[in-house]
Amino acid sequence: MIDQKDLAEMAVGEKINHFLLVVKKEIKMARNNREFLNIDLQDRSSTLSAKMWDNFELTASKFAEGSIVKVTGEIDSYNDIKQIKINSIRPDDDNGAVTINDFLPSSLRDPDEMKTELRNRIKKIENSHLRALITEVFKQDQSGFYFTVPAGKSWHHAYVHGLLEHTLEIIRICDLMCDIHPEVNRDLIISGAILHDFGKTEELSASTGFDYTDKGQLLGHIVIVAMLIEKIVSSIDGFPDELKNNLIHLVLSHQGKLEYASPVVPRTLEAIILYHADELSAKTNAYKQAILSKENGDKTWTKYLPLAGTALYRAGFIDNEEENFKDTLF
Repeated sequence: MIDQKDLAEMAVGEKINHFLLVVKKEIKMARNNREFLNIDLQDRSSTLSAKMWDNFELTASKFAEGSIVKVTGEIDSYNDIKQIKINSIRPDDDNGAVTINDFLPSSLRDPDEMKTELRNRIKKIENSHLRALITEVFKQDQSGFYFTVPAGKSWHHAYVHGLLEHTLEIIRICDLMCDIHPEVNRDLIISGAILHDFGKTEELSASTGFDYTDKGQLLGHIVIVAMLIEKIVSSIDGFPDELKNNLIHLVLSHQGKLEYASPVVPRTLEAIILYHADELSAKTNAYKQAILSKENGDKTWTKYLPLAGTALYRAGFIDNEEENFKDTLF
């Protein structure tokens, strides 16, 4: 872990002498026809826009998006939004002392604890066909990316181990609903919860920050995992067609609405529960992160959040000291 103050903690006027991750780099033209270097720079806490106005041409050619750079300058403000005024910027040449993991946010839950929780829950699946399918699906992920990939690029659980954390939340919600409604097929819905976002292991990349792969943009995680399930089921002797169709329906419908990129809407009790469990986990996490953000509005209200359609009341949640509440998160 590099020892430097988080960008989110820094005030206007403070000096920058930081290693940062280049998220975006472009040459832009100001209104006075003067070119400048415009970069988005990221640490674990925040991503800020940065500007360099003088003698940037040669410097900018020495680093690319996704690379680590050493930046000096200061925190500035434009239209009440923090940004970085760059004095100098160079590629990181500290022989690997700083890595990409120093700049990616991570789940507050212990990853080994989460892996154990998932594996123990899989062992409880009684249906031998579903258990065999899940086992084979995880064998496809030889790098173990399922356990590290974020659940999304920016909206919810957008941090290392985010997909695993999100999946475990959904499993708990679905298990609770099965306790309340014993008619629900527990093995089926838990299998759907485990597999519904498995396609994100190929849809998302975390090699130089969180972004979509070419395959992810062309197919999407829903289609990717549906195709994988179809392929593996064909190799499992005696796998019932009805069970296969119901499981794939859970995957295809888990985003709930056609306009939310679900190929079909939920048409089984298990699918309806999974959709709402996914929504509950995702929105709770996204809203919580917005409330906890140190640069998101004032002490009482967040700024307007387009995806929420409103600002969120935060005083009752974080009061005076946000750090006290972070200790209560998973």
